[in-house]
Amino acid sequence: MTKTTIRLAAASVLALSAAGASADVNLRLSSWVPAQHALQTTGFEPWLASIEEASGGSITSTIFPAQQLGSALDHYDMARDGIADITYVNPGYQPGRFPIIALGEQPFHVADAAEGSAAFDRWYREYAAQEMPDIHFCMAFLHDPGTLHTVEQVLLPSDLEGMTIRPGNATMGRMLNLLGAASVQVPAPEAREVIARGAAEGLTFPWDSVWLFGIDSETKYHLDMDLYATTFVLAMNQSTYDSMTSEEQAVMNDHCTSEWAGRLASGWAEQEASGREKALADESHTVHQPTEDELAAWREATAPLLEEWKAEVSEAGHDAEAIYDRFTDAMSAADALVQQ
Repeated sequence: MTKTTIRLAAASVLALSAAGASADVNLRLSSWVPAQHALQTTGFEPWLASIEEASGGSITSTIFPAQQLGSALDHYDMARDGIADITYVNPGYQPGRFPIIALGEQPFHVADAAEGSAAFDRWYREYAAQEMPDIHFCMAFLHDPGTLHTVEQVLLPSDLEGMTIRPGNATMGRMLNLLGAASVQVPAPEAREVIARGAAEGLTFPWDSVWLFGIDSETKYHLDMDLYATTFVLAMNQSTYDSMTSEEQAVMNDHCTSEWAGRLASGWAEQEASGREKALADESHTVHQPTEDELAAWREATAPLLEEWKAEVSEAGHDAEAIYDRFTDAMSAADALVQQ
């Protein structure tokens, strides 16, 4: 390369910088689920492909699955610190840090993940900036309702007393403690090992993830009820977003929407629901559908968790009742709220 060419290239870079433009962007998306997980194959990959197409190829991406860039517990801070450009965050892995979004974890509230995720995202956008100021919020969504999967049969809340269970989020951890069980908080990819070595006797999980993570060889008993959901966020590094051109930012804005939250969750929800059919078809597994009395016992036993959530959110200076009413209104309008 001649000195003249070098000077021209440098001048072009300076001109682009002066105009507020950036070089092409390659987004590093960090996830802690395996590459074959439905969230990646039916969610992340189509989403990122749409971003690349809409940007005319100026925004490309690389997915780093299975905790390659860091632990599932650290993904919010990884987006904040720029370890990745976009991260897949489970806010419930850090109890008490994000109290408002934790409402989505409450037992017997979420009935549908696809339509529910779009409604959930619309609701949470009002609070995201104040609760997650360290990152550029992209979207929030939910997984298909999960339940209890155990090595020994559990029928009633009292059966959990003395057991050790891996919870799916902070609210499930509180539920277990409320019911006399101990909780072992580990990321989803590490759940099978914990159960296999006897450090836990079950877990709360969506249905097909039991098979995807190989836990079906350990947990043979399942409660057939929509016990809970887990909240998730796609968090973007603020500096990455700020460094984009206005055109690129517009593409990201068009892909960080409630509609996309529903689309991201829908394929995964369909896959998770199929796990129930696998359990029903496998003679080595027992799926128990609670009776009306048993279901009433579960609802009564877990009711204090909502009051705890309201107290925690109120102590943080928010109007818990108003937040709860907006949540139930949004989920009900989407026909995604469990009948209360």
